[in-house]
Amino acid sequence: ADLSGANLSGADLSGADLTDANLKWADLSGARLSKADLSGVGLSWANLSGADLSGANLKWANLSGADLTKADLTKADLTKADLSGANLSGADLTDANLKWADLEGADLKWVNLAGVNLSGVKR
Repeated sequence: ADLSGANLSGADLSGADLTDANLKWADLSGARLSKADLSGVGLSWANLSGADLSGANLKWANLSGADLTKADLTKADLTKADLSGANLSGADLTDANLKWADLEGADLKWVNLAGVNLSGVKR
């Protein structure tokens, strides 16, 4: 699905299957995406500030340049996700899986990394 630039601010997409969707430049601020399947999704430059992505599947997702300020990513699977240049300041990544993720140039100020799997991360 091509949802690039869509305004989904505050939307409840918990458990939704958005596999391989294009959400580039979309506004998902404050959206509820807990346990959603976002594998392979294009979220570059998307606004995900304050979004609930707890337990979400974000394997292979492109989040380059995305705004994830204060987002809840607890127990999210970000295996091989591209987070280059993303703003993760204040995000909660407790128990998230970031194995082989690309964090080059990402802003990690005030990020909670308790229990995070960082093996093979590109920084």
